[in-house]
Amino acid sequence: MKSFEEWKPFIIMVAINFAFAVVNILLKKVLEEGINHLVLVTYRLSISTMFLAPIGYFLERNSRPKLTLRILCYLFFSAIIGASLTQYFFLLGIQYTSATFACAFINMVPVITFLMALPLGLETVNIKCSSGKAKVLGTVVCVAGASLLTLYRGMPLFNHSQDPAIQLNYAKKTERWTIGSVALVVGTLFWSSWFLLQSTIGKRYPCQYSSTAIMSFFGAIQSAVLSLATSRNFSAWVLKGKIEIITVLFAGMIGSGLCYVGMSWCVKKRGPVLTAAFSPLVQIMTVMFDIPILHEQLHLGSLLGSIVVIIGLYVLLWGKNKEMKICVTKLAQEAEGIKEQESQLQVIAVPCDSRCHSGQAA
Repeated sequence: MKSFEEWKPFIIMVAINFAFAVVNILLKKVLEEGINHLVLVTYRLSISTMFLAPIGYFLERNSRPKLTLRILCYLFFSAIIGASLTQYFFLLGIQYTSATFACAFINMVPVITFLMALPLGLETVNIKCSSGKAKVLGTVVCVAGASLLTLYRGMPLFNHSQDPAIQLNYAKKTERWTIGSVALVVGTLFWSSWFLLQSTIGKRYPCQYSSTAIMSFFGAIQSAVLSLATSRNFSAWVLKGKIEIITVLFAGMIGSGLCYVGMSWCVKKRGPVLTAAFSPLVQIMTVMFDIPILHEQLHLGSLLGSIVVIIGLYVLLWGKNKEMKICVTKLAQEAEGIKEQESQLQVIAVPCDSRCHSGQAA
């Protein structure tokens, strides 16, 4: 029983990454069938809102602080940066490239977030320490891998030439690969910015379920307004077939609901570093579905770039983990020093008080 509790976070993270891989494949499938990007984002965020709102209401009703206008403004901009626009650009990138290629950019989010946090003072780097050197090295390696991903495709690793339809589809994707890469870069920048904004929101409104439900609600409204402003084709809002309905429900409830709850639990139990270390697993699982089911082509540049990005990510996470351990050790030493000082003061104070009392008695 004890061993199961120790392995429970690992099992949950594997299940979460498996769910994310399925979500990416389903999204790729319905996008190829012609579903509108903003309509898909609107439905997904709406279902996420309906799923998380009751959880946040009942679990956080006694600890939820007052929802001020300032916090609502933060959540509104959080929805723009982290929900509506981020999901739109990632969906555009998935459609024009592949689910596997898009997952490689998701692996870059911790590194881009780290680079953005440096000038804001939210992250520091001490080059003299091994942890600081690892953070810098991991960042450089990850950026190099991203450059390789974007600028070099290389030879195809699988032969799909026997199917004329697949070959024609591949020729069309080659023309739009650059647009998809740019969309993924923009989506990565937006998502990384959202993490920085979320650190501020977490301090002012530390209710993860309620804040996510409100953010999803704002994001659904923003996506709907943007969709109606760019296209008046109301038939696009009608889901066609079982695959689109299943995708919207699964992406909303599982991808944006249960997976978020599971990740929050794993962060609480094992910390953010271990949770982030599982992110490359999404890409590996996506490849297992992407090539045999969707007949996506894997290129040498994508493979090499993904490997370099994953190596850089783990080097950065190693440095961050070591830095956190050093900080915890220093805090523990400081706490012990304060306790020792307090105990010495108490020892000194007792004879002083006894002398004062004896003098008064005399």
